[in-house]
Amino acid sequence: MTGLLIRLFIGKDRDAEDAEVRTEYGKLAGTVGIICNIFLFAGKFLAGTLFGSMAIAADAFNNLSDAGSSIVSLLGFKLGAKAPDEKHPYGHARYEYLAGLAVCVMILAIGLNLLKEGLGKIVHPQLMVFSWLTIGILVVSILVKLWLGRFNMKIAGIIKSDTLRATAADSRNDCISTTAVLLATILTAFTNIAVIDGIMATVVAAFVIYSGFGLLKDAIDPLLGECPDEGLVRTVSDKIMSYNEVLGFHDLMVHDYGPGRQFASVHVELPAEMDSLLAHDIIDNIEKDFLTEDNLQVVVHYDPIVTSDEKVGELRKYVAQVVKEYDTRLTIHDLRIVPGPTHTNVIFDLVLPPDYKQDKDELIRYVKEKVIEWNHNYRCVIKLEQSYAVVMK
Repeated sequence: MTGLLIRLFIGKDRDAEDAEVRTEYGKLAGTVGIICNIFLFAGKFLAGTLFGSMAIAADAFNNLSDAGSSIVSLLGFKLGAKAPDEKHPYGHARYEYLAGLAVCVMILAIGLNLLKEGLGKIVHPQLMVFSWLTIGILVVSILVKLWLGRFNMKIAGIIKSDTLRATAADSRNDCISTTAVLLATILTAFTNIAVIDGIMATVVAAFVIYSGFGLLKDAIDPLLGECPDEGLVRTVSDKIMSYNEVLGFHDLMVHDYGPGRQFASVHVELPAEMDSLLAHDIIDNIEKDFLTEDNLQVVVHYDPIVTSDEKVGELRKYVAQVVKEYDTRLTIHDLRIVPGPTHTNVIFDLVLPPDYKQDKDELIRYVKEKVIEWNHNYRCVIKLEQSYAVVMK
């Protein structure tokens, strides 16, 4: 069914990384979600109202919230596809993140209301009427949600959408909650214990709230500026180091302006003895390769590294080993030495992870002492920096 819908509304062999095609996938997922969830809401609400089940009614409103979520997601994809303009040169793709945030708020609001209604049904229980129609509606709902979850996950994989992955996870959670409601319906029919309906409605509401908080965290992370994806960092690392002339890189920063709208900057180390025109040509090629092969706009800064001075090279390796022994997450770059009449300054940048909690003054003292052990005339001039990406080398 998923393949058929893609062929009918998207077409075969179209590039999912193209902004227009990606938007079409998002619109398809949103439209299918709206239709399925409104269908499920109508069936469950009818059954819950006719046969007096608060649990089924609660699950119906959960589906209604999912339909609203699909509408918001659909709007997010549409607005996010707008081209850059004078006020927004980085585009509008973050609308998709804002849509995901709005969806999470809706889920939490409905979950809290359902919790209130469920608790009221526990305090004032009413025995519902058993019906095979209700059982049939719930079973169909579970099957539809199973398919919808797989459908959204398939589309999410094609266009790399965290919003649709969250939607797929929500469909999976709905299967669990509807199964719980089905169980409550059957137990109530066989035991005549009316309070089971209220208890299960409360459990469903709590599950909706719990899922909403999890999805809310996922929606907020890219807006706050989360660490770039490990796979992206690996791609950047491998591509830069694939150039034979490159000695290393550092200060990688990735800025996320929405799906398909990422920008990066990085310092690439090349031999200082290399011709400047050749170095510039290599940097141009690196930037061009990222843009054409990965759709990633990268600005590369050239860092010249002295390779002809063996003494500097050995010192660089020694200091790098010293900081690694202190903490494996630490790195250095831009090490150089400046001789003077009484001592020699060893100047370098020391990079700390963003969550570094240890005493920084103690770290600096340790490194300085180790460098003096190497040569008592050396004096460290250390600049502390924070890393913005987990770089795998």
